Amino acid sequence: MADSTPLLLSRPDPSNESKQPPSLDETIERCIGEFGLAQLLQAILVSFAWVFDAQQTFISVFTDAEPKWHCTSDSCTSVSDICHLPQNSWAWDSPKDTSIISEWGLECASSIIKGLPASSFFMGCLIGGLMLATLADSLLGRKNLLFLSCLMMSFSGLFTVFSNNIWIYSALKFVNGVGRATIGTCALVLSTELVGKRWRSQVGVIGFFCFTLGFLTLPAFAYMNRGSSWRTLYLWTSVPTIFYSILVHFLVRESPRWLFVRGRKEEAVTILKSIATAGSSGILMSFSNLEFGKESWNVDTYSAIKILLKKKWACRRLLTVMAVVFGIGMVYYGMPLGLGNLSFNLYLSVTFNALSELPASLVTFFLVDKLNRKDSLLVFTTLSGVCSILSVVMGETSANLQMGLELVSFFCACTAFNISLIHTLELFPTCVRNSAISMARQSLVFGGMFSPVLVAVGSKNRFLSYGIFGMVIGICGLFVIFLPETRGRTICDTMDEEEYNSTNNDLPVLG
Repeated sequence: MADSTPLLLSRPDPSNESKQPPSLDETIERCIGEFGLAQLLQAILVSFAWVFDAQQTFISVFTDAEPKWHCTSDSCTSVSDICHLPQNSWAWDSPKDTSIISEWGLECASSIIKGLPASSFFMGCLIGGLMLATLADSLLGRKNLLFLSCLMMSFSGLFTVFSNNIWIYSALKFVNGVGRATIGTCALVLSTELVGKRWRSQVGVIGFFCFTLGFLTLPAFAYMNRGSSWRTLYLWTSVPTIFYSILVHFLVRESPRWLFVRGRKEEAVTILKSIATAGSSGILMSFSNLEFGKESWNVDTYSAIKILLKKKWACRRLLTVMAVVFGIGMVYYGMPLGLGNLSFNLYLSVTFNALSELPASLVTFFLVDKLNRKDSLLVFTTLSGVCSILSVVMGETSANLQMGLELVSFFCACTAFNISLIHTLELFPTCVRNSAISMARQSLVFGGMFSPVLVAVGSKNRFLSYGIFGMVIGICGLFVIFLPETRGRTICDTMDEEEYNSTNNDLPVLG
């Protein structure tokens, strides 16, 4: 089974380096050739999953928002506490079914109850990541897990339409989070493993553009359906995901790297032939000349996590990455969820935040080959933290200034998140890469789990939301100094190969 998977011998004799066969990474790059149309189409199709990921992540900003209300009698004023007013003295500005708050009469419920659906979603993301992450590295592979995750997310979103109380709604949001948990990870890993080293960073950024597109379409859909039931928004975002899942099943190719690591060399060669550009020949000969040995690690279900924890250097890298990303998650999820507390129009606020992801993706796309990973993460996390705190300290004097500082903070968090994912891609070998990125994303979600509570508390004291967001991301960003720099490095396929290459390239292995 997995323990008999043939892999490239990963520890060549340094004294006889010139006689060693090419690595798997070098061989695959020769076989694939230059970046061609087939690889581009595969990368775009796989990365498009991020569109639906973004929509389900931030849909509660509109569906769970508390609508505006107005007075209908002289005993009511606009500054009155709605919970202390007679029911016939006020009314919602919009139809009751435009939000779960107004439809189910939750306007006077506790902050915990109001934030329960969002918290349930993030809890589902956390548990789903822990349950499903390693399946992409072991039994299912990247493609099959992407297909099943999209299917689960789409159908749970569709069933949400039939919710008739907040408890059923929250339960379905939890299932939705479980399905959504591994979509971004699978899409990122699969798209980058279908191309060679030269284009890997740029292809990885395609997913970030798609996430921005999904985020940006959400306020557009919400605005077009602003007088309709909140259920309509779930229909608009769930039904297309079902059709996308079908396209993934029939059109997307599995990662040849993962197939090779799992010992399915013939399937890997077939896929390489289908995506190789004209002029790249000798695929079978290239693989037949490789020397094989048995991988000492048994990559079975959930064993990828055990592998990461067993090696000290891998465990320390993973924990350090998770610490950095935890701080990013506070701002990344907290800022959009807190937009309802600002005096800006909700649709415009979400649109501005979505648009700020676009320059973040552009910065990553054009500068990813020029920026050191460590320095970039340190700069962007620090700047995000400073702007988040300043939005509380200086934002009280001007709503425009507050919105501007919030956008800068969110932009920096988005850029830091993009770079952190690429950095994590390069820090871990093929056999555990998907699991490592998934753990990093779960740390992002774990940071986001605290956001609904802080946003609710911050409605009266913004420092308890934006101030805490800024301090956490600033402190957590400092942990990046303990990670090795990976810009320009060749990615490895086995744990032994990564440890050997890190040592011989004078990169710290951290233990």
